Amino acid sequence: MPGSDTREAAKTVVGIFGGGEGMPYLPELPARGPGADMIGRTAGMLVELYARVEPSGWRIGDRPGRDTRRARSWLREDLDALEEFTQGYEGPLKVQAVGPWTLAAALELKNGEAALSDLGACRDLAESLAEGLRAHLADVRRRVPGAELVLQLDEPSLIAVLRGQVKTASGYRTHRAVDRQHVESTLRDIIGVHGDGPVVVHSCAPDVPFALLRRAGVAGISLDFSLLTERDDDAIGEAVEGGTRLLAGVVPGTDGPLSDPAGSVMGVRTLWRRLGLNPGLLGEAVAITPACGLAGATPEYARKALSHCVRAARSLADNPE
Repeated sequence: MPGSDTREAAKTVVGIFGGGEGMPYLPELPARGPGADMIGRTAGMLVELYARVEPSGWRIGDRPGRDTRRARSWLREDLDALEEFTQGYEGPLKVQAVGPWTLAAALELKNGEAALSDLGACRDLAESLAEGLRAHLADVRRRVPGAELVLQLDEPSLIAVLRGQVKTASGYRTHRAVDRQHVESTLRDIIGVHGDGPVVVHSCAPDVPFALLRRAGVAGISLDFSLLTERDDDAIGEAVEGGTRLLAGVVPGTDGPLSDPAGSVMGVRTLWRRLGLNPGLLGEAVAITPACGLAGATPEYARKALSHCVRAARSLADNPE
């Protein structure tokens, strides 16, 4: 979300989604600076691993410093605001963190290379993330006891990790591709942290690995709908028929004109017809979301975009044909 007012962000999100249409979530406000950004926020959740800001980005260190303390303080502030505005709330509530592979591609080791360069470091990072997520989920359950928690793992770098496209520190080479089975296994372990609770993986890159994510155990896949091509049709059809929910990012994440709600979901209906899927499933199988985060939007547009998602989802469910 845009801005730096955590109470206003929580009030907006719960006000729009907390009445039974949609899914409220714990806002992130990266405009506050390092530690509120997606990498720093998740780095602050790690257990017995710490990170600090360097000119090149976030780097793993030996002890918690001011950057770790700041990240944890902002997360507590966000949770306090969410708790305030969800008193008595019952229903789905989404929390999110960076997934293990995007985190490994973003966090640097002491030598300046990404943790991705060392599979042992990747393992340690994933284990630390798992413990941090367990504690985070338990904290949210305590604060909002009526919530049915949905965990979202943000993995925008997942495709680059699988294809060996993550650049080294020099920028002249790339780190070797990580074996797909290893990627899948690590994701499965992180997903298992939430027990029987649903886990969604978000990827705003082209060529989302639908089959790999399904095997890892995701309940839903969140994506930028504009990046889909007909090459994805078979994988999407198999995912939907297998019970995987799609979180279709059809609403632009930055300021601009919004089409009418029916127009926003026209592409989803077209895809459904092309796949020969039952239109009656649309309301259950597809959720409507912004294409990616709204941090680059104005607060006014962010509110409009979220309300537009509600109306577009209603249009999709009421008029699936």
